[in-house]
Amino acid sequence: MAVVDTVPAPVRRRPAAPGPLRRLLHDRVGAAALAVVLLFLLLALAAPLVAALYGKNPVEHYGQNLPGLLSDGGLPMAPNGGISGEFWFGLEPGLGRDVLTQLLYGIRTSLLIAFAAAVVTTALGVLAGVAVGYLGGLADRAFGFLANVLLAFPTLLLLLALSPVVQSRLVDPGAAEPEWMQFLVLVLVFSAFGWIPLALSLRATVRSLRERDFVQSARAQGASRFHIVVHELLPNVRSQLLVHATMAVPTFVASEAALSFLGVGVTEPVPDWGRMIARGSEVFRADPTYMVFPGVALLVFVLAFNLLGDAVRDALDPRTGGR
Repeated sequence: MAVVDTVPAPVRRRPAAPGPLRRLLHDRVGAAALAVVLLFLLLALAAPLVAALYGKNPVEHYGQNLPGLLSDGGLPMAPNGGISGEFWFGLEPGLGRDVLTQLLYGIRTSLLIAFAAAVVTTALGVLAGVAVGYLGGLADRAFGFLANVLLAFPTLLLLLALSPVVQSRLVDPGAAEPEWMQFLVLVLVFSAFGWIPLALSLRATVRSLRERDFVQSARAQGASRFHIVVHELLPNVRSQLLVHATMAVPTFVASEAALSFLGVGVTEPVPDWGRMIARGSEVFRADPTYMVFPGVALLVFVLAFNLLGDAVRDALDPRTGGR
C-alpha cells in the first residue's frame, strides 16, 4: 500500500490591524487637516527667519515712516489694501505695519497661549477627574456639585471680568505690563474653567474602570492607590487625553482672538489675530482687504485643528476602521 505524504496547508495569518498613525494618514480629511496644522506650526517656528528673508518686521510703522504709502485718512494708497511687490499682503490701516509679518507672529501668539493653556487644563483635568472618579463617595458628589456651579457661569463674561483683575493683582499700579505677564494672565484665565469638561469626562470613565477585573485584581494583590491610578487607570485614558488636548487648542485660539477683539488680552505691540480683525472691522467699509487675511487664517486654523481632533478620535478607535 502506497504511503501518500500530506503537506499541511499553509496557515494564513490575519494581517495586523493598522496603527493609529496609519489610520489617521489613510483618512483623507484627517491627513489634509494634519498637513494644514503642521504648516501653521512650521510658519510659527520659522516666523523670524521668514521675516528676515522678507526684509520686514511686525512692529515697524512703514506707512508712517515712508511717504506715499498711506492716505491722510490712514488707508493704504495702493489698491487692495496696499498689496504690492514690496508688501505682499498689504499694509495695516492707520499704523502702516506689514500685514504678512503681523500674521506670522500672530500665529506664535495664539499657539503659545493655546498650547500652554491646553497643557495646564489637561493636567488639572487629569488630577481632578481621575482622583475623584477613583475615590467616589463624598468627594465625587462634592466635585459634581462644584463643577455644575462653575459651568453655570457665562464663561466669556467671566474671562472678560477676570483678566483685568488678574493683571491688576500681578502688576504694580503705574508699572508697564511685560509681555510674558500678558501671556500668563490669559493662560491662568483659560485654565480657571477649561479643565472642568475633561475632569467630568475622566470622572465618568474612571468610575467605570475601577470596577473592572484588572483593577480589582491589582487591589486584591495589595497594590497601592498610587500604583492603581498610575499603572492601571491612566494607561486606559491616554487616548481620551490626546483627543481632548487636540480639541482644546483651537478652542483656546478662538477664545484668545475673541478676547483680543473685545480689547482684553495681549496688547500692542504684540501681534495678535483678534486685534487685527478688530482693527479691520473699523475700516471694513473703506478697505475690507485688511480684515480678510487674519479672518481667513483664523478660520482655516481652527477648522483644520477641529477636523484633526475628529480624525484623531476615529484613529484611536479601531472600531471605526480609520474612517
